[in-house]
Amino acid sequence: MRLQGKVSIITGSGKSIGKCTALKFASEGAKVVVCDIDDVSVQSTVAEITAAGGEAIGYKADVTKKAEIDSMVADVVAKWGRVDVLVNNAGIIADGQLYKMTEEQFDRVININLKGTYNCSRAVVDTMIAQKSGVILNASSIVGLYGNFGQTNYAASKFAVIGMMKCWAKELGRKGIRTAAVCPGFIDTPILAPMPEKVIKAMEEKVPLGRLGKPEEIANVYAFLASDEASYVTGVVIEVGGGVVI
Repeated sequence: MRLQGKVSIITGSGKSIGKCTALKFASEGAKVVVCDIDDVSVQSTVAEITAAGGEAIGYKADVTKKAEIDSMVADVVAKWGRVDVLVNNAGIIADGQLYKMTEEQFDRVININLKGTYNCSRAVVDTMIAQKSGVILNASSIVGLYGNFGQTNYAASKFAVIGMMKCWAKELGRKGIRTAAVCPGFIDTPILAPMPEKVIKAMEEKVPLGRLGKPEEIANVYAFLASDEASYVTGVVIEVGGGVVI
């Protein structure tokens, strides 16, 4: 078990990639903190982990609300004594071309995807510095590297979390803390459900591997980066997109 005993906070882990990551971490022996804005999905993920013999606790928390995140982290440290891994997975989209995008659309995506990542990382970093170890992983996207039509706000947020991660790699490396960003490509998640079949087929045809990615394939990369197997890996950006940008 690569993550045996590691206390791991995963935001947005009630559903989709976040949930798969929580389940993967638990299967690798981690103590998992399930964090999501939807309490029902939080409890569902926790129940699934515990039913499989894992250890997990859940928190309904909004990453844009610093007080909620600070309270959660303080409670986790009081309960389990440390925080070894943070996966900043929580995020949303609110697409629109620039000339149609509203200020509310822009601000909401930036607040959750970017400020939320900052809030959570700031909340755990003092504990990680004190214990002289830790891993902070940011969810970016291939859109955060190459841009995408109609996603000004999303691309900006995902470029920015890479920039923050690189700063943290320089600042925190000597304190025993590693950081990285993972950039998924076209992943088969519920976010694709409203899309017409022909659009999804076109997406698949763009991928050299000939298919959409699975949430589990993103979770596997997070698990590697969180583990001691990646002990000399920091400041990196890893694309998990089946070669879509080749």
